[in-house]
Formats: sequence, structure tokens, C-alpha cells
Amino acid sequence: MDRYHEMVVFQAIAAHSSLASAARSLELSGPTVVRAIACLETRLGVELLQRSTRGVVLTEAGSRFLADCSRILKEVEEAEAYAKGLHVQARGNLAVLMPLQFSSQGMASMLVDYLDLYPEVRLYAEYHDRFPNMHEEGLDVAVLVGNLPSSSLIARKVGYVRHVVCASPDYLEAHGEPRVPADVKQHRLIDTGANRSWAHWDFQEQGALHSIKARSGLSCATVQSAIDAAVHGAGLTRCLSHQLHEYLQSGRLRRLLQPYELPALPVQVVYREGLKASMRVRSFVDFAVGYLRRQPALSLD
Repeated sequence: MDRYHEMVVFQAIAAHSSLASAARSLELSGPTVVRAIACLETRLGVELLQRSTRGVVLTEAGSRFLADCSRILKEVEEAEAYAKGLHVQARGNLAVLMPLQFSSQGMASMLVDYLDLYPEVRLYAEYHDRFPNMHEEGLDVAVLVGNLPSSSLIARKVGYVRHVVCASPDYLEAHGEPRVPADVKQHRLIDTGANRSWAHWDFQEQGALHSIKARSGLSCATVQSAIDAAVHGAGLTRCLSHQLHEYLQSGRLRRLLQPYELPALPVQVVYREGLKASMRVRSFVDFAVGYLRRQPALSLD
């Protein structure tokens, strides 16, 4: 038995925790399975399985080897599928991570439109504001806000967002408009963190980062509740520009202190496999990139 089939046998044993069950699933004889594992352990010089009357369990070396086997066998399967043309149609499971802050920005519509085009894909969408370990978490694609740490991920930029200070026209008419960052200390501030007494807002002045700490008059558990409070004249708030786009366009909120805003943060669609990516990954990446690049809220202004 060649090395490829030895790995197939080992993977089957790990899945069934039984030599006999693995043999039946592979339609092999019991002695054939036993010989395959014996040859594998002899060649590697380590024990991969511990046998008992209740079945088999993986040793520490066996667990490490199983992870490599699973990866190699998956790559072989995908290579054969690509050669046969099976990647022409997107199908299978697709795990996607998107920013929680985007959950109210039409992302559900994007997912529905994608599934209409690729009905054989089963999509698992998670919303969370973090930089994931895509390999460990089994994620295929992620939409991320911010500069990526150095990694092997492939990234396609789709737009930008900024931290923006804003207030309603009625509030500004009653209380005046801040002209420099220090002026915010004289205003009622709406912070986007529950149970916070102080707001910490960063600005850029003459190329240097400058932080303003001021007492908040209202702290909100969600960004949307802070925006709603600002619209109703409760004070100044600060959040990412894409969340404010419709309010700024309609005039319900006005953008303040624009010369002092921090550098824009890139929004990127990232994935792992590059040119070797499956059709379901490549199709979603292309669809998401096109969709997000058309969103006015992600344009740099």
C-alpha cells in the first residue's frame, strides 16, 4: 500500500476510533488495515495509535500526524477536482467573518444576492470586530477594517473608513461648533461605550497623535444608540464614517474637526489560499469585492 492510501486508512481509523469500523468504511479487510498502520508506524518510527478492548485512541504524535494528513488529503482532493473541472461551479461550505459594525450596513443583502447566484454554497456568516486567526478558526474569507498584521493572507482593498466627530445642526446652533480638538471639552459628549464616565478621542495635529480626555455626558452601549442620541441633539459623538454616511448625506448630522481626523483605515477582503483557492472562495471574494467597492459609505472623502 502506498503512502497516500496509508494516510487514508489512518484518517479513517481516527474518524471511527476502531480498526474494524475503518476497514468496513473503506471496504478493506481487517488484516489489510492492520498492516497499513504497522507499516506507517514503522516508517515514521513513532506510535500513532494506542489499542485497547474499547477501540483505538490517537497518541500525541498521532494527533499531530492526523492534522497534516487531513490537510494533505484535502489538497489532493481539491487538486483532482480542479483538474476535472469541478471548480467551475461553486459548491460546499463557506465560513465568512465580517465586522460587527457592518451588520446594519446591507451585508445581509450582499449574502442573499451571493447565494442567489451560487445556490450550492452553504454559507456560515459570523459578525465580530476582531482580527481572526483564519487558519486555526477554519475561516475561508474575512472582511476586516484596519491595517493587517504581517501574514500570509491575500488581501484585496475595497474602501476606507475614518473616525469622524459629528453633531446635529440644532445642537451646534445652540452650543456652537468646536474649531480645534481641545474645544470638545466644552461640549456635551456622547461616548460609544456603556458605563464610561470619560471619553478618550484621538486626533492628528501637525502629523502627531493627540489624545483628548473629556467627561462624557452620555455613554451608550451601542454605536447606533449614540448616533440616535446625536441626531436628537444630545451632543457630539465620534464613530466610523461608514456608520454615519446616510446621516451626513441627509444633513441630520454635520461632520466636525475634519482637518484633525486620524488617517483613514482600509477595509479589505482577505482569504488564505491565493490561486489555489476553491471556486466557492474565489467566487465569494470576487462578489464581495465588487459589492463593497460600490458602497458610497466606503469611499474616501
